[in-house]
Amino acid sequence: MNEFFYNGLSIKEHLLKLSENSNKQFAQTLNPGVENVLGLRIPDLRKLAAGIAKSDWEAYLATASTFYMEERMLQGMVLGCIKPDNDIEVYLARVTRFVKIINSWSVCDTFKFAGGKKYVSSHVGRIWQYLKTFIHAEGEYEVRFGVVMAMEYFIDDTHIDELLNLLDGIRHEGYYVKMAVAWALSYCLVKYPEKTTDYLSRSSLDNFTYNKSIQKAIESFRVDDSLKAKLRTMRRK
Repeated sequence: MNEFFYNGLSIKEHLLKLSENSNKQFAQTLNPGVENVLGLRIPDLRKLAAGIAKSDWEAYLATASTFYMEERMLQGMVLGCIKPDNDIEVYLARVTRFVKIINSWSVCDTFKFAGGKKYVSSHVGRIWQYLKTFIHAEGEYEVRFGVVMAMEYFIDDTHIDELLNLLDGIRHEGYYVKMAVAWALSYCLVKYPEKTTDYLSRSSLDNFTYNKSIQKAIESFRVDDSLKAKLRTMRRK
């Protein structure tokens, strides 16, 4: 298949050009064990993704490489910049192909659904079911994707109870799953402090995830001092 070119350069050429302004060593530190990290700046990648989304983005996705971590990241960013397909199943199939190539928390966490919260709200039932398939998956980054996206779009009155139950039921031993669950619970504590503290008091979370959830909430500027004081008493030894 022919290589995709944008503004006269291949995508690899664009990325290598951007790498002249990168911080490779810092990015490698943040993504231990991940190979072929360029350390590109996220704003630079988002700008490139926005440009590709205005061109023949389908040709890009059909030929996109996964050698560099940032090539994987770029595919997710492009999916967040395009106009979603009229058929949501077509768009979700594109997202699923992206999820299968996620190899780091950085690739996972920079994804956003095209159309943002407005698009998600217009397909709320389908996308919620879709994310639950990943929360119940076996792959570390598949589960993280489901948790992070649920945190981003579904901490609301309609879904909070089910979300807490789903998070409590995750038994994946992957570090990046545990950190995602803790992150999500810290956000739940911000928006639903009483409901989430009640849940934590009877949760079946492992000690690491439980204590990390409390730590992240205590470190948050959005959690008031009285709740932080209560959370400190709830730490497990």
